[in-house]
Amino acid sequence: MTINFQKEDIAKILSVKIGFQISYSKKLINDLLDLMIEIINTDKLNLKNFGSFKILNKKSRLGRNPKTKEKFIISARKTLTFKTSRKFLFEINNNYK
Repeated sequence: MTINFQKEDIAKILSVKIGFQISYSKKLINDLLDLMIEIINTDKLNLKNFGSFKILNKKSRLGRNPKTKEKFIISARKTLTFKTSRKFLFEINNNYK
């Protein structure tokens, strides 16, 4: 089962649980995400007991369309990786069955 959240949904939950106004919760979430992006762009972001985010630089390479067998170049790009902390995995496996 997949649950899709939008920033607005998280802001509503945050405002109900903590008592902030929805507009303030939205600003908090946007500021947090902007800060995370800024840190990730300069280096690796490690959130203790949660996990770490890191940018990988992928080189360009030759790709092929499986239907037509046509070859093309896949351009160089950046990808974001996330590695879960052991404590977070432990919590998921033992507390949320």
